[in-house]
Amino acid sequence: MAAKTTPEEATTTSAPAAASPAASPGPPLFRPGLEGVPATQSAICDIDGHRGVLTYRGVPVDQLARNSSFLETAYLLIWGELPTIFQLNDFQHEVQMHRRVSFRIRDMMKCFPASGHPMDALQASAASLGLFYSRRALYDPQYVTEAVVRLIAKIPTMVAAFQLIRKGQDPIQPRDDLAYSANFLYMLTEREPDSLAARIFDSCLILHAEHSLNASTFSARVTASTLTDPYAVVASAVGTLAGPLHGGANEDVLDMLDQIGSIDRVEDWLDQAIASKQKIMGFGHREYRVKDPRAVILQGLAEELFVRFGHDTMYDVARRLEEVAADRLGPKGIYPNVDFYSGLVYRKLGIPRDLFTPIFAIARTAGWLAHWREQLGANRIYRPTQIYTGSAERPWLPLESRPASS
Repeated sequence: MAAKTTPEEATTTSAPAAASPAASPGPPLFRPGLEGVPATQSAICDIDGHRGVLTYRGVPVDQLARNSSFLETAYLLIWGELPTIFQLNDFQHEVQMHRRVSFRIRDMMKCFPASGHPMDALQASAASLGLFYSRRALYDPQYVTEAVVRLIAKIPTMVAAFQLIRKGQDPIQPRDDLAYSANFLYMLTEREPDSLAARIFDSCLILHAEHSLNASTFSARVTASTLTDPYAVVASAVGTLAGPLHGGANEDVLDMLDQIGSIDRVEDWLDQAIASKQKIMGFGHREYRVKDPRAVILQGLAEELFVRFGHDTMYDVARRLEEVAADRLGPKGIYPNVDFYSGLVYRKLGIPRDLFTPIFAIARTAGWLAHWREQLGANRIYRPTQIYTGSAERPWLPLESRPASS
């Protein structure tokens, strides 16, 4: 594959060097969740939360969603530049040739409980790849390239395989004549997808491919900093993404819309939710003070699907909720985020609700790998400090001298 494979150097900017803890007067400042605390320097993604602009390597995400493909966007994120036609063709071919997974992995997945969540199955399956490709040569360009290709290629196959296995069916083998997104949708149903559906799904992957130092990406960088293999890096990120505060919110949005039920109930429901301090799913983001630019694009994609495949009445509820919430929550900088419309898009594509977050992982694998490479470029293992709040030093007591518990 014609790609720049040497681990890249982390971006160096004019930002001041962090002060030594010993030179700082007084106790260190504690910020729950590390909010606003820079943990790395990166050239991968930039977010302007006040203007609602998201860029990958400087390219606006709306331009990529409109003009690019997911694999081209993945190449941009991981290798740092938009590929030439020869580089893109080579990358697409390599991914296409590595979509299949070992029968041993499929047999392992058949032992997973059918009731298990697909994200747990994906985490275990992604980690298992490290057993099959155990050579850890992190600064060998060929190893890096092969690991990128394997993970981008095999993660969708494993997601689709577990979906069929848990229904008692054999997995469907990838089709080499189908593009990346069309092939995934085919592996879910064994039906070649409509071209519009495949294109919109590909755009969804682009929109979810990267978003700066969110929880799963931070997890990936921490894991990468130990110099473990990239399969463990992705598996750790998948485990973090599985949490409902990170990757599962679009499922909760659909539950919320179903609970509201109709347009005429929106205002009362929202007022009651605000009064009871209930979280409004799909609204608000730590980075954005305007509508998430990805939500804007996803809303347009949903409307394209409705024209072709029929309307979803829950979209009308969502539109009304956004309209009413703009008056109630807009002054606080709370607007729809990426999760608000993505679930409606996936539902219209016929994707089961508990596969929404694994699809997020398929897309975000590109971003995780980009951060893996960047971490290797100027690595230092993460070791943050803490503020101790436990007991002062105290003596050990013999068992017979300890007070009985109440």
